[in-house]
Amino acid sequence: MGINRIQFQKGISLNQFLNAYGTEDQCAAAVEKYRWPSGYSCHVCSGTDHLRYRRGGTLVFQCRSCRKQVTLTEGTIFHSSKLPLTIWFQAMYLLTQNKNNLSTLELRRLIGVSYPAAWRMKHKLMEVMVEREQETRLSGRVEVDDAYLGGENPGGKAGRGSENKIPFIAAVQTDKKGHPQYAVFSKVKAFSNEEVAAWAGRSLVSGTQVVSDGLWCFRSVATAGRCDHQREVVGRGRKSTEMECFTWVNTILGNLKTAIAGTYHAFEFDKYAHRYLGEYQYRFNRRFDLAGMLTRLIRAAAISGKRPEAWLRLGLAED
Repeated sequence: MGINRIQFQKGISLNQFLNAYGTEDQCAAAVEKYRWPSGYSCHVCSGTDHLRYRRGGTLVFQCRSCRKQVTLTEGTIFHSSKLPLTIWFQAMYLLTQNKNNLSTLELRRLIGVSYPAAWRMKHKLMEVMVEREQETRLSGRVEVDDAYLGGENPGGKAGRGSENKIPFIAAVQTDKKGHPQYAVFSKVKAFSNEEVAAWAGRSLVSGTQVVSDGLWCFRSVATAGRCDHQREVVGRGRKSTEMECFTWVNTILGNLKTAIAGTYHAFEFDKYAHRYLGEYQYRFNRRFDLAGMLTRLIRAAAISGKRPEAWLRLGLAED
């Protein structure tokens, strides 16, 4: 068996990271570059002529036309953060170059901040990942399966009826050689025709060949998503894991659950499941370029809007 080139990517070494982003000025230059790729542009009048100065150590840009002032991080994911950019960049490095998930507690230890600060940082960056994945559409041949996050509550309902279990759809696109390419993990309210139909409209390209088990709600992909539906009934005495047509969705779904269970002792599944699923999806869909994943996250963080903690704790998903 040959070497798996994806698994053996070099990525970015710690020394390379420190050489590129080891100082506050280097990090600030990166944020400015990705926030204004063509140079500074005023968000009020679109003017480009400006002056810059530091106010208490904060880099400020002032438009010469309308005199509107804006700090480098204002209106970005770093908005109002009291932490230096070097700490933010360290967090982005750890979240992108680590194959496994990274808990808030471990992030706190590694970058030396308080737990609340680590939580805010982690959830803001996960939110960036979620929002970057909203436009992902699967095509070609796609394996889908129903799945749950969470477990049973003591004294509560057992099985699928447990109040602590959050349903989600796992879908994996494969190429002509049967290799996995991209994945989508979407939290749903229930496995109903309406929910699956809405999911198909958001996540599948028209004409996609969808392979599912016998769960009847997946029939909705044929009409709502205008897709070809291949229904494979598992049947008695069989397991979907033994069926070749579900090889990759079962494998990747197992890896996802193992990564979450092995990293996070507990989190509020109902409120935050979409972020933890989005974090895994973001890394999986960019695994072909491990080194470039950090740059892409920095760029996304620089152009994302502010996401205050009060909003983050509502657990809302951006539509």
